[in-house]
Amino acid sequence: MSLHVFLVAVEPSGDALGAGLMQRLRALRPDVRFSGVGGAQMREAGLVSLFDPMPLAVIGLTEALRVAPMALRLAAIAADAAITSGPDIAVLIDAWGFTTELARRLRAQRARFPLVKYVGPQVWAARPGRAKKIAALYDGLIALFAFEKPFYSHFDLPVAVCGMPALQNVVRGDGEAFRRAHGLTGRVLLLAPGSRPSEITRVAPVLEEAAARLCAARTDVSVVCCVAPSVRDAVMARAETWPFAHVLVLDPAQKPHAFAAGDVALAASGTVTSEIAVQGVPVVVGYRVGAITAALMRPFMLARYITLMNIAAGRRIVPEFVQQGFTSQAMAAAATSLLDDKKARALQIAAQDAALTLLGRGGRPAEEIAADLVLATISRHAKR
Repeated sequence: MSLHVFLVAVEPSGDALGAGLMQRLRALRPDVRFSGVGGAQMREAGLVSLFDPMPLAVIGLTEALRVAPMALRLAAIAADAAITSGPDIAVLIDAWGFTTELARRLRAQRARFPLVKYVGPQVWAARPGRAKKIAALYDGLIALFAFEKPFYSHFDLPVAVCGMPALQNVVRGDGEAFRRAHGLTGRVLLLAPGSRPSEITRVAPVLEEAAARLCAARTDVSVVCCVAPSVRDAVMARAETWPFAHVLVLDPAQKPHAFAAGDVALAASGTVTSEIAVQGVPVVVGYRVGAITAALMRPFMLARYITLMNIAAGRRIVPEFVQQGFTSQAMAAAATSLLDDKKARALQIAAQDAALTLLGRGGRPAEEIAADLVLATISRHAKR
C-alpha cells in the first residue's frame, strides 16, 4: 500500500526542511506520494503546492495581523484538502502561527491521521507555555535542539532532536577560487539581508547603510551579497542603488564558496548566521521588528540573545544589535573591529566554532531523524 504524506511549509527555511524530508522519505519508501503546501525547493522535489505560501512568510505582530485574513482563508483551504485526501500523516513545518491554526482546524474536523510538528516554537526564548499547546495538537515533534526537550518532558509527546540542518553535510567552500573568479583582491564583506520580504523592508536598509559606511572608509573592501531565492527580485532592485561595488550571488550552489571568501559578515538574524560561521567567518548580527511587536514580546522573553550561537554559548560571542541598538554605525564599527583586530577576530571564530558544535554540527542528517519519527508515528497510529 502506497504512503501519502501531507506537508506544509510557508517559509524558505521550512521549505528547505520539507524538501530534505521528501527526498529521505522517497529513498526509504519509493511508493510515497506527497501533497500539501510548499515553496520552490519542495516543488522541485515533486510537490504540487495548493498555493504560493510566500505571502505568509512574515515576522512581527503588525505584519501577521496584516496577512491574518489571508492566512485564515488559506489554512481552511489546506485543512479541507488534507481531510479530503486522507493522508497517512500531516507534517507541519515551522511557521508557528499558520501551522497552529491549521492543526487546530484539522483537530476540529476530527482528522483520522496523525500530525507531526517539524521545528517547534522557541519555547526556550519566550512563552514556554506553548509546549502544552504543541502536546495537545500533535502526535510527535521534531525539535532542532537538545535543550528544547525538557520543556516537553511533562507531556506524553514523542520528541526527536534533529539538530540544525545547516550544520550537517556541510560543504566546505572554496573561498580562494571564488575570489579569483570574481577578481576580489582585497577584504571581502559579506552581506546577508534576510530571506523574508519583511526583513528586506526592515533589516536590509540598515545593513546596506553599514556596508556603505565601511566601504566609504576603506577602499580595500568589496561586498559580496548572497541573495535568497525568496527575495531575489527585491534585493536585485535595491542593489541597483547601492553606492558600493558588489557581487550578487544568485546561485544557491555558490553560497558556501561565497561565504568562505568572506573576511567578516553583516547579517540578519537567522539560519544564515550559522551557515556563514561554519565557513570560519566572524559574523555581526542585526535585527528589527515593528515597535508594537517588540513591546508586546518583551514581557515574555526568556533568552538574553537572539543569535543561536550566543544562546548556545550562554554569552555574547557574536556582536548582535537589536531594535533601537540596530544602527548602521554600530554594525559598521563592529565589523571594522573584526577586520582590524586579529586577536578579536581569532577569538570570535574560535567561540563560534565551539557554539556550532553545541548546536549539532556533524550529527546525523536532520532529514534522516525527521523521516524516522514520521514513519514511527504512522506505525504507532496504525496500531491504535
